[in-house]
Amino acid sequence: MKKLTIKDIANHLNVSISTVSKALNDSYEISETTKEKIRKYAKENNYQPNVTALSLKSKKTKTIGIIIPNMLNYFFAQVFKGIEKIASQKGYKIISCISNESHEKEVETIRMLSNGSIDGFILSLADETIIKNDFKHFEETIENGIPIVMFDRVAQNIDCDKVITNDFEGTVNTVKHLYRLGHKNIAFVSTMSHLKVGERRYLGYLKGLEDLHVPFNKNLVLNIEEEDYKKYESILTPFIENNTIDSVITTDESSAVAAMKVALKSGYKIPEDFSVVSFSNGILARHSNPKMTTVSQHGEIMGATAAEMLINKLEKKQPSTKTQTKIIKTDLVIRESTRPLSK
Repeated sequence: MKKLTIKDIANHLNVSISTVSKALNDSYEISETTKEKIRKYAKENNYQPNVTALSLKSKKTKTIGIIIPNMLNYFFAQVFKGIEKIASQKGYKIISCISNESHEKEVETIRMLSNGSIDGFILSLADETIIKNDFKHFEETIENGIPIVMFDRVAQNIDCDKVITNDFEGTVNTVKHLYRLGHKNIAFVSTMSHLKVGERRYLGYLKGLEDLHVPFNKNLVLNIEEEDYKKYESILTPFIENNTIDSVITTDESSAVAAMKVALKSGYKIPEDFSVVSFSNGILARHSNPKMTTVSQHGEIMGATAAEMLINKLEKKQPSTKTQTKIIKTDLVIRESTRPLSK
């Protein structure tokens, strides 16, 4: 039999979770009539308070749990760096875990660390969690008094603090930058079309073309599965060879490097007659040949912002019931993979 939660009581009696919690804790803010009604229902249905959550409220560990989707992504490494810097300054320790894009691993990690090991979470959603659209483990965690700050990949319907980048505007600006350089046949390659992040970048691409009155050509859009990274070059070869393309915007560095290699093999000169721009200003971009122009998401700033938000909530500098979303501005970092198109 499913254990009765505060949320269940709230739903049944058509009151807020906060009201139930306050009533069960005999708060002066709740009327005696409401308290009695809530207590009666809780008793009749064998409600048992979450001991872990109560202990967390009374005893702080000064430890933050961090869950990132994968360890190979430079952007996530930068976010982690930003979190660690602020946590250290504020006297907090961190426990870091990798979900490996697995919903099951994410749920296991949340439940394991919610046993009193941490005061709050900073996390980015696993791929499978987004595909399954299953966020119950986050709802349970927040109900039990453990705050969450989501970054980059976030669940819109979960009432928690979030930090995202202005991916949409970043792509609009990139399209306009390439257009100013003389590019008219701008392609868009995505390895994250199933994610909101990828959707925002694609919509930014469409908006950039629309603002410039450049006709949209569906043949210049390619969606690749991220796990097919070993096949990027073979997938991109017919795309680049069979279409008139003078520039490519990619959602990640690996596909950008692959696009660059294919373009060079196909007889293009980079950047004389073919430009490449990728999201995430990482190691690959700096060491590619030529060095790549990128849309920097400022991962370290995002991580620092997420840490500040969580610690402010833990230290009661922000009301526990008030949530906010902060947007980090992207910047175009110009390098050698883009230049005015040769006439």
